[in-house]
This record gives sequence, C-alpha cells and structure tokens, in this order.
Amino acid sequence: MDWIALTLFAALFLGCYELFTKHAVNHNAVLPVLFFSTLCGAGVWLGLMALQALHPGLLPHALVTDPISPREHLLLAVKSGIVGSSWIATYFAMKHLPLSIASPVRATGPVWVFAGALVFLGERPTLIEMLGILITIASFVSLSLVGREEGISFHRNKWVLLLALGTALGVASSLYDKYLLGRLHFRTPTVQAWFSIYLALFFLLPAIGWKRRWWPRNVFHWRWSIPCIALALLLSDYLYFSALRNPVALVALVSSLRRASTLVAFAGGLMFFKERNGLKKLPAVIGVMVGILLTVLG
Repeated sequence: MDWIALTLFAALFLGCYELFTKHAVNHNAVLPVLFFSTLCGAGVWLGLMALQALHPGLLPHALVTDPISPREHLLLAVKSGIVGSSWIATYFAMKHLPLSIASPVRATGPVWVFAGALVFLGERPTLIEMLGILITIASFVSLSLVGREEGISFHRNKWVLLLALGTALGVASSLYDKYLLGRLHFRTPTVQAWFSIYLALFFLLPAIGWKRRWWPRNVFHWRWSIPCIALALLLSDYLYFSALRNPVALVALVSSLRRASTLVAFAGGLMFFKERNGLKKLPAVIGVMVGILLTVLG
C-alpha cells in the first residue's frame, strides 16, 4: 500500500528528528531551541508561498498551498497549539532522559491513538493488524522497563511524567490530524505550511520570556542540529500527512507504523550518545520489528 510506504519513510525521518532534538537540547536551553527550529521550518514554507505568489504555476502541485477561510486558519492554529504544548513537555523531558528510554515511552502513544480511533472515528483494523499493534506496543513498554536498571523510576520521575503528558497531547494531535486531512480534506501542503507558521508564533512569547529572563533559565548555544530538526520534521510530516489523506489509511495503523522511528532513535542513542543496556533492550527492539511486520502484512 502506498500509505504504508509513506508512513515508514516518515518514521525514518522522525527518528532522525529525535536524534537531532536530543543533540540540540542536551545541556542547552530548551525554549530557544524550540523557537529557532520552528522558525526554520516556517521560513521554508514562507519562502515557498512567496514563490507561489510571485510565479504561479512554477511549483509542483505537491508544494502548492490552497487559500483557506478564517475558520480554517483557526482550525490549523488549534493544531499548532496542541503540538506546541506537547513539544514543550517532551523537549524538556528528552533533555533529562536517555534517548533510548524517552523515545520508547513516547512511542506508547499508538495504543491511545488506537483506542481513540475505535471510539471516535469508528475504525476497525483486522485481527492481524490488531495483533501487530499490540505486539509493537508491548515491545515498546518492555523496552521502557529496562530504564529501571538505569535508575529511572517511571512512577516517580518528573521527567517521565512530563513525557507522558507530552505523549497524551501527541495522541490528541494524531486524532486531530485525521479529522483535518481525512474528514475535512485539507491538502498536505496547506496543513503543513500554516501549521509551521502558527507553531513559530506559538513559541515566540516563550522565547521572549527566556530572552528577558522572566524566570531562571539555562544558557543557549547555537548548534547545527537546530535547523536539522526543522528539515527532518518537515520531511516526516509531509510524508505522514500524505499517508493520512489516503481514504483507506487507518489512523491507528499510521500512528503505530510511524513509531518505528524508535528503532532509528534507539540505534542512534547507543551509537552517538553512548547510552547503556543496548543488549538488554535488543529483544524488545526485535519485538517492535515483528509487530510492524504483522501490521504491514495485515
């Protein structure tokens, strides 16, 4: 299926996005990282929109944004608010947690997306697809439990709790994406362009507060990974939104397959950040791949 291939490529770039994020926020101020990375993403789309206005017909249709009404602008601004709130929680958590723990915890989101899709969107995956989703999620949870050996108590650690909050908001965003793209039939570039612009505006006030020292804060260091966050996310989101626009795509399956990004983040955490317990986490990683394979075959 085309939408499955799109989702798996989206997962690859999402894994790269998590690696760039960890590099950017590690021992660094989080809010400026959020602002400048989203500003880079917004800048790409503003440039494309300016080119579209100056030279109509020059851009391929896949990059052309549609005119939208004030109500539709509001719907996309709401999406940016949900995602922005999720990112504030997850970025602070990722700064303080090993990536090989943070990424799997975030990846437990599909189980909630699955439940939400069943309740609110009336989706009905096949038995094999449901088995694949359950194996994938169980493997993510197993992978997360290894964190106890690294001194991280999941029910007491404030960064894990903050990550859980960010994950819950991410679930809400996934369901909202399916509503925008599947039910209201927004085109992918339109959603991505205005979402990116409103997201940069969302982070403007926190960035000003950081600059003016409205609260105690860390020092900010510019890193090459900051614009890479934006580029990796643009590619991942474009592929993800394109998959969701397919009328036969199930949001529960898309969300689950997209979390194959954990495999990329897991390997990168061990390779680039020298994180521990790689062999102990490997069986759960294999379980993730088995679950994804069942989902695709279903």
